[in-house]
Amino acid sequence: MQPGDAQRQPFGSSWILKAKHFASRIGVVRAAGTDLEGISRGAIRVGSVALALLCSSAALQSQTTTFQPFPEQSSAGTNPLTQPTLSPGVILLMELEGRFQQEVAAGGGKTFASWFADDGMTLSNGRAPVIGKAAIAASAVWSPKDYQLTWAPQGGQMGPQGDMGFTWGHYNGRSVDKAGDPVVTSGRYMTVWKKLPNGDWKVALESSADDVPAGADCCSLPKP
Repeated sequence: MQPGDAQRQPFGSSWILKAKHFASRIGVVRAAGTDLEGISRGAIRVGSVALALLCSSAALQSQTTTFQPFPEQSSAGTNPLTQPTLSPGVILLMELEGRFQQEVAAGGGKTFASWFADDGMTLSNGRAPVIGKAAIAASAVWSPKDYQLTWAPQGGQMGPQGDMGFTWGHYNGRSVDKAGDPVVTSGRYMTVWKKLPNGDWKVALESSADDVPAGADCCSLPKP
């Protein structure tokens, strides 16, 4: 039995008489050749189908579970890849970020630039945007012997189409100044990833901002 079959019952003459009486009361004028009984049967069939559809819709709604496209991320200090609530898309982005970091740690600035799309760009704290893979390669000329850049993702999201997403986390940069003293920079970063037509994933945008000095409040207004 299909949903709604139980409502399709035969119609008796008493119902037809009632329908005629109702039609006459609301001012329905029978045109020549119009069969009121046919109109009545057609109307009840439409009503029966509508009722069946409403019942089916209610049944589907009762079986529907809440879908969360982007699960909650873990707090800092935990390994995001060990969380069972992460979607496969976010795990893919985390793995890409891990490979990106490992290769840059070994290859330096030249490797850093190789991960960008041709139209990629960087936004660094206090610096002008660098637009295009060629321009990024010209500016990222450091050697891993002179500058060590490391970072770790702490969260991310994959877009609904599965071809674009972002990761974010914390970075550290270590070098020495002319006097030989160590220089350490740290802050937050965000990487925007996109999937190219050939299936490769590349960096569309890399942005970073320095950490707030210890004990400082990043969001308070200047005092008069």
